[in-house]
Amino acid sequence: MTDLSDLPPAWTWRRARAAWPALVLLLALALWAYAVRQTDVSRLDDFGLVTALHPSFWAGLAVLTAGFWLTVRDPGRSRVWPAAYVLGLLVMERATQAVLYPTPLYAWAWKHDGVVEHLLTAGELQGADQVGDMAVYDQWPGFFAAQAALVRLLGVDSAAMYMAWWPLVSSLMLLLPLLLIYRTFTEDRRLIWTAVWLFYVANWVGQDYFSPQSVAFALHLGVLAVVLRRYGRAGGADDRRGQALWTAAIAVMAVTVVISHQLTPAMLAATLLVLCLLRRYRDWVPLVTVVSIFLAWCLTAALPFLSAALPEMLRSVGDVGANVSTGYGTTPTGTGAVATSWAARLLSGSVLLLGAVGVWRQRVLRHRALPLLLIAVAPLPMLVANSYGSEMIFRVLMFMLPGVVFFAAAALLPTVRTLAGEAREQETVRLAAPRRRALAVGGPLVALLALTLAFVPSYSGKDRINYFPPEEVELVQRVFDEATEGSLVVAANRNYPLAYASYGSVGHYWFLEDERRHVDAIVEDPAATLARDMRGVERPGRAYFLFTQGQVADSEMNGQIDGAQLERIRKSVAGSPRFRLVAENNAGSVYELRQEGGAAR
Repeated sequence: MTDLSDLPPAWTWRRARAAWPALVLLLALALWAYAVRQTDVSRLDDFGLVTALHPSFWAGLAVLTAGFWLTVRDPGRSRVWPAAYVLGLLVMERATQAVLYPTPLYAWAWKHDGVVEHLLTAGELQGADQVGDMAVYDQWPGFFAAQAALVRLLGVDSAAMYMAWWPLVSSLMLLLPLLLIYRTFTEDRRLIWTAVWLFYVANWVGQDYFSPQSVAFALHLGVLAVVLRRYGRAGGADDRRGQALWTAAIAVMAVTVVISHQLTPAMLAATLLVLCLLRRYRDWVPLVTVVSIFLAWCLTAALPFLSAALPEMLRSVGDVGANVSTGYGTTPTGTGAVATSWAARLLSGSVLLLGAVGVWRQRVLRHRALPLLLIAVAPLPMLVANSYGSEMIFRVLMFMLPGVVFFAAAALLPTVRTLAGEAREQETVRLAAPRRRALAVGGPLVALLALTLAFVPSYSGKDRINYFPPEEVELVQRVFDEATEGSLVVAANRNYPLAYASYGSVGHYWFLEDERRHVDAIVEDPAATLARDMRGVERPGRAYFLFTQGQVADSEMNGQIDGAQLERIRKSVAGSPRFRLVAENNAGSVYELRQEGGAAR
């Protein structure tokens, strides 16, 4: 007989200690997967995905955050685990919506799909005389032309087939440049990966969707990574030849950014200019390269748009109030919208405050990582330069984050190490008191957990606006399938899928964007007023009135007109002999203005 006492134990403390990061990560992902299966998104309220999510999602996110924090602080742990936990965070943050919702989110993503489809149909770039205001996309066509090529390459019907997964893809594109930037200033993996974690949980602005900004921002960080790592060091002929290659790489990235997005090149130029104020980075080649490419495009392909927009752009200089304006159509309305707005503000404010604490506490970083501090403040002048449709404050926050979160991460750590191996230890960590050691670990963990959980309402709290069920997509698709060239589609606002479909041949009119006096006239006498607005459509064109639940959600939550008023407008149109019902389902309805003679009335 075999003496079992001589066999090694099947499970030892050493093996358990080695395996727990994997077990915790698998537990978090298992809770997430269960939550996804149990979550019903068919009836979203004003809190969006927050109240719809199964409780196991929140438990999984808490387990994931705790596992990450304990793993990243363990010096004996493999460097693979922080990366694995960050990837798990991205799955839970950016893939949840793609898995839960059967259709892509965001009206703007659908708009960009319409631009790609237009390029595929038209086969060429067009000017304002052909496509009106939409010509701006033909003057910055880089992203859309690339997507049109990708649609053809994949053999899919449209970009809508994959754009639901774009937030995850675009977030992954940011990971490498972030790591390269942070590794320029420290070898401390705790600081690097905590900064990366904070960046992803603080980046709630939502520019990761299917958009030129998502790619342009990744390339913006790519240029900064090259400049910070390969420039500013004196060297011989070999270094100069190497920098020539890196300058060529910067030029390629800059061209892609410049032909794809209007704002990012300006942000990039401003950041490079600020870096040139430091003696170490006083190499003007990257800045001159970016500015030259930017000006060349603005003075050629983009000149038609800039010539028309320049007077308004100049008038908006110094109008800081436009970035925080409230009023009709710009005020969160209702408990859910207000709570979501405050969650986002508190999340951003907390990260900015942590960044300030990190700058104050970690004196070594103020010297060693000064370029990151400059990167954090470089976008601020843009608040004065332009309102960017009242969105500049959000874009400035996004461009500040790569620098801010580095110092915010330092605020959560008791020690930091730079490339020279320096460390600054806090007295509370040196003391051997167990209670103080527990506070040094538990306090930052609680802060990290609170920030991570706050991301969900900040990012997904408006999903009642952003999600369009399949019935709504089907209804709108039917309109554009039937609309002949020269037709007009009228709706309350542009918050519905395919809102820009066939914009080369079909007109669009959103009456809630008119002056408030005209909106009041429509509310007072809906059918008669809308009929007058729509009667200029000549045959064979048709005039349609489109009413969807997405428009109701946007109008109610952004302080335009309430659902009861919109329903009154719909009933007035439905009961008017001037209109006839074309299509209807539980997501909305479509009415066509009856035509008399050669025009719609």
